[in-house]
Amino acid sequence: MLNAFSASPSQSMADQHESIDLRSPEDPSAAAEHSWFPGPPPPIYSCSLTPELVAKAREELQEKPEWRLRDVQALRDMILKEQPNLRTRLDDAFLLRFLRARKFDYDRALQLLLNYHAGRKAWPEVFKDLKPSTVKHVLDLGFLTVLPQPDPNGRYILCLRPGKWKPNDYPFVDNVRAIYLTLEKLIQPEETQVNGLVILADYTGVGMSQASNPGPFLAKKVVSILQDGFPIRIKAVNIINEPRIFKGIFAIIKPFLKEKMAERYILHGSDLRSLHRSIPRSVLPEEYGGTAGQLDMGAWSRLLLDSEEEFIVEFCQPDPLEGVVLPDSMLLEGEQASGQDDDVFRGLRSQLYYCY
Repeated sequence: MLNAFSASPSQSMADQHESIDLRSPEDPSAAAEHSWFPGPPPPIYSCSLTPELVAKAREELQEKPEWRLRDVQALRDMILKEQPNLRTRLDDAFLLRFLRARKFDYDRALQLLLNYHAGRKAWPEVFKDLKPSTVKHVLDLGFLTVLPQPDPNGRYILCLRPGKWKPNDYPFVDNVRAIYLTLEKLIQPEETQVNGLVILADYTGVGMSQASNPGPFLAKKVVSILQDGFPIRIKAVNIINEPRIFKGIFAIIKPFLKEKMAERYILHGSDLRSLHRSIPRSVLPEEYGGTAGQLDMGAWSRLLLDSEEEFIVEFCQPDPLEGVVLPDSMLLEGEQASGQDDDVFRGLRSQLYYCY
């Protein structure tokens, strides 16, 4: 396994601490095609934030540029001391993601890192052999894409179209795999770490079969990973063209959402003017009343598939938690509650049928 690079002088402390490095030689032709999206970080960290984003990170994330690498080293030292068997990247760029996601609180950043790895152990159906080529069928279906232009706040927009998927097509977990790979790619640029992400979910075509398929236990796992197990800030979830049964769908999800996250869900129905108050027309495709051309489902798919080697290094490795002792309260442990979740689901399912 490859050792991570770091600009910090005490990197030698980690010589025996197994870690991984995502960086690989980039195909110049692929780089040109994907020029609309920032490339992977360089081997040795160098801040790429504009002065405006440096100021924003200071105000919103308590990030002090003069202390940035000191804070990274403090988190690195905590990992080496408290979790010496954890196989994780230790490079500055990687650890900064977790510090920014938890506003430079060392303890919370370490907990998030452990949750990040615990999620993989708890859900092998998602994380085993996770690479873009294994979800090509999801990408080809048009289940998700990332719009090429960020919004005025610098946030990339992840566009989900759950109505494109039918339960007979493939297991729902494949959609989760595609979403996770997309988030991993989106979080690479420092801009996303500071600005966060916006989700646009188009529920056109969602019917009873899609709504009832995941169930509350699967929904709980997805929400747990996004809220507590991944270093990204989801700033808004815009729902459009939701059917009547969406109240039942949201009833499955809402119990697992933190209050702040639940408040970030915005239901627009078929009112595009309402959507445009949240996301301006200038960055939206024509399909959603925008002026940014037609929705291109292929650009993001090609970008992910061209990043195959990055994900092979990251996800096709031995279990990073092998030999690591985690507390009983660790995220996503709790499969014993699945029976209770099933009881909840039966009650909600009757609501879905009623709404439908």
